Amino acid sequence: MEQRSKWGTNLGFLLAAIGSAVGLGNIWRFPYVAYENGGGAFLIPYFVALLTAGIPILMLEFALGHHREASAPKAFRHIDPKWEWLGWWAVLFVLFGISMYYIVIIGWCGNYMLFSLTNAWGDDPNAFFFTKFLQVPFDQAEQAPAGDQVWSLAGFRWPIAIAVSLIWLVNWAIAYGGVEKGIERAVKVMMPILFLITVTIIAWALTLEGAGKGIRHYVTPDFDKITDLKVWIAAYGQIFFSLSLGFGIMIAYSSYLSRNANIFKNSLIVGFSNSFYEVCAGFGVFSILGYMATRQNCDINEVVSDGIGLAFVAYPKAISILPGGRAFGFLFFLLLIIAGISSTISIIEAFTAAVLDKFSLSRKKVITTICVLGFLGSLLFTTNVGLLWLDIVDHFLNQYGLITVGIVEALVVGWLYRTDLLKAHIVANLGLSGTRHKLFNYVVLQLWMYCIRFVTPVALGIAIVHSLIREFATPYAGYPISGVIVLGVGWLLVTHIFAFGLSGLPWREQAEG
Repeated sequence: MEQRSKWGTNLGFLLAAIGSAVGLGNIWRFPYVAYENGGGAFLIPYFVALLTAGIPILMLEFALGHHREASAPKAFRHIDPKWEWLGWWAVLFVLFGISMYYIVIIGWCGNYMLFSLTNAWGDDPNAFFFTKFLQVPFDQAEQAPAGDQVWSLAGFRWPIAIAVSLIWLVNWAIAYGGVEKGIERAVKVMMPILFLITVTIIAWALTLEGAGKGIRHYVTPDFDKITDLKVWIAAYGQIFFSLSLGFGIMIAYSSYLSRNANIFKNSLIVGFSNSFYEVCAGFGVFSILGYMATRQNCDINEVVSDGIGLAFVAYPKAISILPGGRAFGFLFFLLLIIAGISSTISIIEAFTAAVLDKFSLSRKKVITTICVLGFLGSLLFTTNVGLLWLDIVDHFLNQYGLITVGIVEALVVGWLYRTDLLKAHIVANLGLSGTRHKLFNYVVLQLWMYCIRFVTPVALGIAIVHSLIREFATPYAGYPISGVIVLGVGWLLVTHIFAFGLSGLPWREQAEG
């Protein structure tokens, strides 16, 4: 039996946890979500969501993993063996789902980092991305991918497949080294580089003509939207997804901490660092968009876009006209690559921790097997219809898989577990005594448990019901029902079945006994 891994320092843990939280969505999703949902006014529901759901669940996962020195399946098994499947389901669909297509997107970034040096996309980045690079079936009339062609397979896109193999190789090399000598060493290099590049890009962008115009669109508050339920759903969704909650990652990462770690302090640092990063990244994003709008003499609405459209269409347009644009493009896509890898290694580690907790296996063999299987799975998203498959799988795993895990996790821990044990564990390493101890225990932790028991399940429940209503009204994004059922619902069901299968296998202490 291998000895359980440990972080060398608390700083290493913090950098790894922040690295897991800070991903592509912080850079290309948050600014658009804020812009669409009230600009500066969106920060009100956003920080309410952070304080009532984000940090409470983060602290719950940190405390659960640290208290039991356990991965997600083992931690839930300690609560009640019948809930072990929940931990397995989380780490299964995150690894064999989210990480597989997420690494493909990182592979796109690798290609585009090189394309930036030559402006390979030419005068039409939209056509280049969809029809030349991805070769996705395209609807010329709609100027968008043809979703009804979801089954029109026509082979792999080898530049993407090669990039994906390299990204998986990097993940394997980092994870293979272990927690302290692999992941911790890697994040101590990657995270300072990530922050340095981010600061450089933001500072550069703020000096551009029209930057103020973009920033005004980003932060100008529209308080009328605060009363819109969709804005609050967007805020809770953004917080939940951006903090890697429900992935099983934070439970595993905290299980490697020293016994005297301050769970409360670590939760605040990780939660606020993630939010600070994505709010700041928005200034860089909208400064660039403001520059584009000024140069093209158009409104900001005509250049702003979300997610994939921002990174692979809008930004390449900007790179083509920016002073020093090629250097900017190289740095921007390098930033996305680093942010992506710091997240994917955490996904690999969450599943690895679960397997090693349950079975007497070699860590290095587990890591190698996981990465080989993950790479083979990623190839599904490197075909000409990979973008369509990615879109469907991403929608269902995020909107239903992660939110379901979050709801059940909050209910199980909040209502079934002896929460006084977690409270005592959190307080133990705070160094408080007397009145301060009582104040923290009866005020802070009571509010924390109130959020876990009531606020989080209700907020996430409203979000999932809202999504289901839209789902029943019309198939997601106009995709054929076969694609939605097989790739969306099917992916959730298959991983669910495997989760129950793994939870039914004997634990190593049972086998050895």
